[in-house]
Amino acid sequence: MFPFSFEWIWDAGHMVFHGGLWYALNIIGIGITYCVIKAVVDTVKGKGSHGHH
Repeated sequence: MFPFSFEWIWDAGHMVFHGGLWYALNIIGIGITYCVIKAVVDTVKGKGSHGHH
């Protein structure tokens, strides 16, 4: 299943599967990174702490 496994064969099915997998994982990673950075920046600026519960 993975390139480090001895039965790995570079064929179109594996390339399409891993291309889609890594594309989706990159989008999720970029989204999570953006949210974490946005939360840190908002926390430092004091946004969102207007006393509302």
